[in-house]
Amino acid sequence: MRLTLGFSTCPNDTFIFDAMVNGRIDTEGLRFELLLADVEELNRLAFKSSIDITKVSYHAFAYLSGVYQLLTAGSALGFGNGPLLISKHKIYPDELEGLRIAIPGKYTTANLLLSLAYPNLKLKSEYLFSDIEEVVLSGEADAGVIIHENRFTYQSRGLKKIVDLGEQWESQTGMPIPLGGIILKRDLPGEIRLKVNRVLRRSVEYALQNPNDSLPFVRLHAQAMEEEVMRNHIQLYVNNFSVDLGEKGREAIATLYARGAEKQIFPPLQPDWLLPLEA
Repeated sequence: MRLTLGFSTCPNDTFIFDAMVNGRIDTEGLRFELLLADVEELNRLAFKSSIDITKVSYHAFAYLSGVYQLLTAGSALGFGNGPLLISKHKIYPDELEGLRIAIPGKYTTANLLLSLAYPNLKLKSEYLFSDIEEVVLSGEADAGVIIHENRFTYQSRGLKKIVDLGEQWESQTGMPIPLGGIILKRDLPGEIRLKVNRVLRRSVEYALQNPNDSLPFVRLHAQAMEEEVMRNHIQLYVNNFSVDLGEKGREAIATLYARGAEKQIFPPLQPDWLLPLEA
């Protein structure tokens, strides 16, 4: 069976998907038509229901649980890897209201965490995540929310941290930060959905056990990213939660959605938002 599959060019995604798209593991007869894009573009494609399996921000999935289910494998959750709010000049958190804030997409989890922490920020503008440092440096925005590899580069460009939104989440909940997950269409046959989850878990496990095998695929899509930044990126976002959410991961995601629904950022999810495990 051939399925459309979307994920980003970020090293953590190319790392976990390499084995299943490049024939390193048994895919149980599944074949994949790839679409690589920025995560906010993947969010938009999911809103159009135009892709079978895709990486999305956990924020975006809050609006998609009627059409898609979340897989237990492939997620990006963890500690110490959340988005940062940064600026060119020193700004304190209580000075944010009224400032122009650059965000990496309306439906990113980064924007959701910003909205939960600072609900009164109104002057937000969307940019490609990789452009936000430059937007802040140029003065086009007073501050910006950075994600992915930019957390390794912002200080070298003279930018300053206002607040670590991930640290705020962790201190308030004691839980890992749910950043992005892999979802698939509900209208796929049940056995196919379970098969996709098995194959993806197998792919993540293979990547963790054979990290050098995926490097050509990761480098191909990492553009000019330095090798050290690429490896740090993978280590930061791929972990045991990527193999399986486990009880702690499920609890963290449910807490994120409960807090968002409580603040009326989005409606409650469908009760069966998570793909059930095989008996």
